[in-house]
Amino acid sequence: MARCPREFRCTKKGRAYGDRSVDDTDRDRPGLRPRTDAPGPVVAALMLGMGLAALDGTIVSTAVPQIVGDLGGLAVFSWLFSGYLLAVTVTLPVYGKLSDTFGRKPVLIAGVVLFLLGSLLCAAAWNMASLIAFRVVQGLGGGALQGTVQTIAADLYPLKERPKIQAKLSSVWAASSVAGPAAGGLLAGYADWRWIFLINLPVGLVALWLIVRHLKEPARTTPRPPARIDWAGALAIFATGALLLTALVQGGVAWPWLSAPSLGLLAGSAVLGAVTVLVERRAAEPIIPGWVWRRRTISAVNLALGALGLLMVAPTVFLPTYAQSVLGLGPIAAGFVLSAMTLSWPVSAALSNRVYGRIGFRRTAILGISGALLVLLAFPLLPFPGEPWQPALLMLLLGAALGLFQLPLIVGVQSTVPYEERGTTTASVLFCRQVGQSVGAALFGAVANGVLAARLGGGDLDTLARALDAPESLTAGAMDGLRRAVDAAVDYVFVGAAGAAALALLVLLTLAPRRFPVLEEGTRRED
Repeated sequence: MARCPREFRCTKKGRAYGDRSVDDTDRDRPGLRPRTDAPGPVVAALMLGMGLAALDGTIVSTAVPQIVGDLGGLAVFSWLFSGYLLAVTVTLPVYGKLSDTFGRKPVLIAGVVLFLLGSLLCAAAWNMASLIAFRVVQGLGGGALQGTVQTIAADLYPLKERPKIQAKLSSVWAASSVAGPAAGGLLAGYADWRWIFLINLPVGLVALWLIVRHLKEPARTTPRPPARIDWAGALAIFATGALLLTALVQGGVAWPWLSAPSLGLLAGSAVLGAVTVLVERRAAEPIIPGWVWRRRTISAVNLALGALGLLMVAPTVFLPTYAQSVLGLGPIAAGFVLSAMTLSWPVSAALSNRVYGRIGFRRTAILGISGALLVLLAFPLLPFPGEPWQPALLMLLLGAALGLFQLPLIVGVQSTVPYEERGTTTASVLFCRQVGQSVGAALFGAVANGVLAARLGGGDLDTLARALDAPESLTAGAMDGLRRAVDAAVDYVFVGAAGAAALALLVLLTLAPRRFPVLEEGTRRED
C-alpha cells in the first residue's frame, strides 16, 4: 500500500500516529460522522441549502428598480444587501459554536426554517423598512446555512473524498451567485419582484424534508457535560460585527469616511471588540474560543481566506462594470465574462486532491495563490479597450488558481480538528472570508472613486453608470474619457487585489506550518 505524504500522517495527542494512507481512515467508527439512510439525498439537501444562501446574496440586485417603484425608499435601498450581509457575517461564529454544542442537524433545520420565514415575510413586505428588516431575518437563517452546510460536508466524507463534495458546493455557490442577477431581473420583469422570495419556499421545503428524513446525528462516544451557552459573548460578537460592517459598508456611500457617523461607528466597534475579548476570556464555553487563534494552522487559514475575500471584490464587483463600460458589453454578456471564473474554479477544486495528496496542503495553496497573483497583475496590462475574450481568459485562469488555493485550506484545516471542534473552526474561516469581502468592498470602492475623481474632476461609479447608460447625451470625446477613467480605476483595483494575494502568500510562507497536523478520525484533541 502506498504511503501518504508526511503531511497526511495522522497525529494523536501531538505525536506521530503511523503511516496509514488517507483512505485508510476509520470512516465507519461510531460517533465520527452523521449516519445517513442515503448519502445522495443529504448531499442534495446541502447543495440546495448552499444554493439558497448564495442566490439571495445577489438575486435582488437587478430587481431594485421594480422594488423601489413599488415600495419607495430609494435613499435606503442599499440596506437590502447590507442588512443581509451583516446578518450572515456576524452570526457565522455563533452558529458554528452551536453546531458543536447541540449538533449540526438542529442548527441546520433552524437555519432553513428561519430563512424560509424571512423569505415569506419579504414577499409580504409593505414598505422598504419592513423589507430591510425581513432581509435581516433571512440573513440570520443564511448564516446557519453557510457554516453548517460546509461543516456537515466535512463530517460526511473522509479526507480523501472531501474535495468532491466541496467542489460540488463551490460550483453551486458560483453558479448561484452568477445566475442571481439574471434570475432576479427575469422574475421582476415578467412576473413580480415578490416571486424573488417566494421561489425560495418550495426549494427550501424540499431541502428541509431531505434533512429531517435522511440526516442522522452521530452518537457521541463520550458523555458531555450540560451545555452552557455563552449568550453574552454571542450578543457582544453580534454587536461588534454589526457596528464594524455597517461602518465598512456605508462609509463613503451614505456618509463621508471622516464624518461623525463613520468615526463613531469605528470607535464603537473598537470598544465593543475589547469588551468581546474580555467576555470571551471569562466564558466557560466561549463562542470564539482562544484556540482558534492560538493554533498556527487555523489562524493562518483564517488570515489567508480573509485576504481571499478581500481580493474577490475585484472580479465580482468591478469586472462587470469594466465589461459594460470599457468593453461595451450588455449585462448578460458581462456576466458571461465573469462566469469563466466559475467554470474553472470547481474543476480545479475537484482535482486539487491529486495535487495536495502529493505535495501537501500548504504547498498546494501557495501554488494556487501564486498563480492568482500573476493573473491579477496581468489584468492592468490588457490593452484598451481590448476584446472580451482577454479578461474572460484571465478569469478562467484566476478561477483555476483560486480552486487550488481555497479548497486545500478548508479541507486541511477541517482535518486538523476533531468532530466536536469542526463547526467552530469552519465558521471562523467563513467569518474571516466574509469580513474580508466587506473590507474589500469599502477599500476598493474608495480606491475606484479616488481614481475617478482624479481623472474626471469629481464623480463616482454611480454617476458614471448613469452617464454610460445614456451615451447619446455625451460627445465622443467625453465618452472616451469616461471609459478610460473606468479602465484606470479598475486597473488600480486589480493591483490592490494583487496586494491582497501577496498578503495571503506571505501568511502561508511565514505563519502556516509546513505540514498540517492532520488528526486520525475519531481523535479528540488535547491542548
